[in-house]
Amino acid sequence: MFRLFSYIGRMVLRALEEAGGIFLLFFQSLYWFFRPPFRGTIFLQQMEFIGTKSSFIVGLTGLFTGMVFALQTSYALRLFDLEYMVGPSTVLSLTRELGPVLTALLVTGRAGSAMCTEIGTMRVTEQIDALHTMAVSPVQYLVVPRIFSGVLTLPLLAALFSLMGALGGYLIAVYMLGQSPNVFINETLYSVDADDFYIGLIKAAVFGLILTLVGCYKGYQAKGGSAGVGKATTEAVVLASVTVLISDYFLTSWMY
Repeated sequence: MFRLFSYIGRMVLRALEEAGGIFLLFFQSLYWFFRPPFRGTIFLQQMEFIGTKSSFIVGLTGLFTGMVFALQTSYALRLFDLEYMVGPSTVLSLTRELGPVLTALLVTGRAGSAMCTEIGTMRVTEQIDALHTMAVSPVQYLVVPRIFSGVLTLPLLAALFSLMGALGGYLIAVYMLGQSPNVFINETLYSVDADDFYIGLIKAAVFGLILTLVGCYKGYQAKGGSAGVGKATTEAVVLASVTVLISDYFLTSWMY
């Protein structure tokens, strides 16, 4: 019994230590964001890496997610003679929940893991120490561009996901289920408000902050050579994905 409580205590202390380190890195990033020099080129490169290079997989996943959701929803709504609600239910689910969450999980697996690996490799090969010797802040040079690029690009990717998902739902409802295009469009416009879209964008921005912050922190703390970098990358993906899902619950309960 004592060993069990000791193990639980160590896990709690480790979780608190990591949470404190992540928050400290966040406040350091805020501080260095407003300090010159401003490296716009690195910022644009990270926006391209996180946003542009993720757009294809996000759009493709959004398209088929909307198609599957519309197909499954039609089976349930048919029991209550509410087939005309396929469009609103699909688009509302995409804009409020599925778009931001699935986009964050996709970008975590593609870009979050990559930035953790890159920064972790620089840590174990002492390149970050070399930045210190050149009087360059590693947080400003490595972390700040990635965090703020993620905050800006995730809402755009989530909007792309929702748009492609709505297109997929339209294709299923109109060409497979035989619903009138006017019914799909009019019912969707009537049921979906601009606030639903804005809430999804806010969620996506928060998720972008989480996944980039966790990825950078885990890479920054990596140690133990290539094996340590691989372990840090795995932990970053798992921690960022779980944190996104947990924060989605609290954001949803707060916003609605």
